[in-house]
Amino acid sequence: MPIIQVDWVEGRTVEQKRALVKKITDVVCECANCTPDRVTVIINDIPKSNHAKAGVLRIDDEAR
Repeated sequence: MPIIQVDWVEGRTVEQKRALVKKITDVVCECANCTPDRVTVIINDIPKSNHAKAGVLRIDDEAR
């Protein structure tokens, strides 16, 4: 039973998440030779205040 976790910064729409999990599930089923009911996708929306790149929080980077 494949379990796929996606960590990304918050801000995507529900429609974008639906499209992502559909495509991930399709690819995993093809590669792992399994049915969609065996694939679990977990999306972790990381708040911009909890994500940093190059020493700058994303929430601060947007303020520039």
